[in-house]
Amino acid sequence: MKRLLLLGGGHAHVQVLKSLIDSPLAETEVTLVSPFARQVYSGMLPGWVAGHYAIDQCVIPLAPLCRPARVTLVETAANHIDLARRIVRCANGAEMPFDVLSVDTGPVANTTMIPGAGEHAITVRPIEAFIEDFLLLAADVGARAASGQQSRIAFVGAGAAGVELALAMRYAFREQRTTLTLISAANTLPGLVGPRLLRMMRARGFQFLAGRTAQRIEAGRVTLQDGEAISADHIVISTGAVAATWPAASGLKTNGSGFILVNDHLQSISHPDVFAAGDCATMVNYQRPKSGVYAVRAGPPLAENLRRHLRGEKLIPFRPRKRSLYLISTGDKYAIGSWGTFAWEGKWVWRWKDRIDRRFVEKYWFSG
Repeated sequence: MKRLLLLGGGHAHVQVLKSLIDSPLAETEVTLVSPFARQVYSGMLPGWVAGHYAIDQCVIPLAPLCRPARVTLVETAANHIDLARRIVRCANGAEMPFDVLSVDTGPVANTTMIPGAGEHAITVRPIEAFIEDFLLLAADVGARAASGQQSRIAFVGAGAAGVELALAMRYAFREQRTTLTLISAANTLPGLVGPRLLRMMRARGFQFLAGRTAQRIEAGRVTLQDGEAISADHIVISTGAVAATWPAASGLKTNGSGFILVNDHLQSISHPDVFAAGDCATMVNYQRPKSGVYAVRAGPPLAENLRRHLRGEKLIPFRPRKRSLYLISTGDKYAIGSWGTFAWEGKWVWRWKDRIDRRFVEKYWFSG
């Protein structure tokens, strides 16, 4: 009996689980280790913040997916791999043995670049923690509004994900008195869609501080590099994600940023019995941005190569596309799309995004 251990219930691994339902692995014991009992689909998170979805519509429960796949679910986090002994050490003290290991744990929040960020700001990752923090933030905004007070929210970081969440909050709090400030070390918003997003943010009353680096975060205040202090009741930081430290510390070959280096088969370049996909990994021959789009597309080839590796068969290559379709919601059931040098926007784009997101999540809903 061989042992396949899956670390993390990310976008790629839910597809591995689905493949095991469709075609079970013979003589293989499969275990999924995940710190959470569900996978929140990041593409629908801004829609939940804006109030367009209930949280249950945005998540994939892992236990109902594991049962028909004949996979044992262990609810804890991995924190070290003993590659010599082929054992993963977990936060709950358990040691999980493996013959083949697959990692899809995603990145972690980048709170080290700005002193005080970890203590005084809401981070987007882990998403489960963000959900809890946002519910508290929304309750506070509502309480302040009921007593005639204004709420000040500052967003640090102007990547596409952060801007999308900021616009979602603007819509969610449209009936309350709120001021929203976006602080960005860059001079522009991201990519081809940047000018369109800037136009929308200005129309919605955002203060956009471009080219202004946050130097320090304290309770109720963001201090910029030029010395100006921005007062805020709530601070949300979205300055990009970084790699967890334990893969490199375990001895896996990583790049300079700590992401697991994999070949065209999504296989570790240093340890052939270890595979990795999603935002925790970087393909040595294909430099692509950390995006859920690429994590989703890595799912089918990862599932196939895990199956082939366990059987001792030749692996198949995965060649991610050079460009991808990006759909960014703007809070009010309106969205912007881009593909290469083309961009478009409208309510129809949001309906398109809504259909894509719902279909992806619902495909992995199982009752038992």
